[in-house]
Amino acid sequence: MAFNINTSYRQNFCKHYQWTKLFCPLLQPSSQLVISKLHRSGYRRPGIPPDNTPPWKKVNFDFKKGVEGVKKHFGLLKKEIQDHLRGPSGKTLRENLLEQTNVIWEFRSLKDLDNWVVSSDQEIGGKSQVFLTLGRNNTTALLHGTLSTEVPRDGETRYSGYCSLRSKPPLGAFDRKRHYDWSNFNTLYLRIRGDGRPWMVNIMTETYFSQQWDDLYNYFIYTRGGPYWQDVKIPFSKFFLSSRGRIQDNQQCLWPDKITAIGFTLGDKADGPFQLEIDYIGLCRDNAHTEEFAYEKYKRNP
Repeated sequence: MAFNINTSYRQNFCKHYQWTKLFCPLLQPSSQLVISKLHRSGYRRPGIPPDNTPPWKKVNFDFKKGVEGVKKHFGLLKKEIQDHLRGPSGKTLRENLLEQTNVIWEFRSLKDLDNWVVSSDQEIGGKSQVFLTLGRNNTTALLHGTLSTEVPRDGETRYSGYCSLRSKPPLGAFDRKRHYDWSNFNTLYLRIRGDGRPWMVNIMTETYFSQQWDDLYNYFIYTRGGPYWQDVKIPFSKFFLSSRGRIQDNQQCLWPDKITAIGFTLGDKADGPFQLEIDYIGLCRDNAHTEEFAYEKYKRNP
């Protein structure tokens, strides 16, 4: 009976979510997080008591910050309209046709690091640690930490030992979800310096069904180690589809016009320190590369 009451309360609160979303600038970031958690999975680690605090008690209105947020979002809306009238991605048609390369992310200040999120197996009770800081001379991003494969003793978790870095999804005016349009390019270009460990590059795309929330496009890169930088070119056709760490039999090509985020994951089951230094992440158009998809597509029988 308690479960039914909790479920009905959540459904009634979610009915007004669209109205609440319009006034998100009037809410503090912690209040926005509470609202977003209502639409996430209800998974809870074993041994942790549930949080039964009503959501309305966690909401905190701040009029001054709300006014500043409204001004900010109307400014973003004005810029979006101007970019849309100018051309695709805010560039003229001539610029889009002649563009061969484009740097999407570079790390020159602490503000650039705010667009990224680090995570590790500590979310499931593991002991791995990961940090993201600026490199030497504040011109690179340094991802470093310690990997530990020790499994938490909760009676449920069987595997542990991963660290990851992921970019935040782009947001438009009034926190509208947006995506990157990379259809003008066909290759991902990275300038990195690792420690010899293999890393997995992840690309997240926009999905249309809830069953596809865990879909990722992956590709492995092998860092050389040592003091020298490494230029890595990965064609979009080399990325393979996976879901929750499992490679899918039904492979599909990556849609470069629906990109939401990019990330890096380390999980080579080797305990010890690690580091990955990133100079920039960009795109390029390689006219010599004509491959559409590098993997076999299975056709189902009618």
